Amino acid sequence: MQYIGTFLWSFLLISLVNYVVSAVQNVPFDFMIGVYISVGVSIMIFVMSAVIPNEPAPEKH
Repeated sequence: MQYIGTFLWSFLLISLVNYVVSAVQNVPFDFMIGVYISVGVSIMIFVMSAVIPNEPAPEKH
């Protein structure tokens, strides 16, 4: 469910940005560019979450 939610939110937000930027620059909106970028961003988020440790850093006294 975590992967589906991550992809869904990245897809919605990137498609929104893609639409707004294409409207502002007066270029045709291309739906598939948003899908490709969403897949890439989702993969980057999954990799970053795998690399960053879950446990808190030990306290130094």
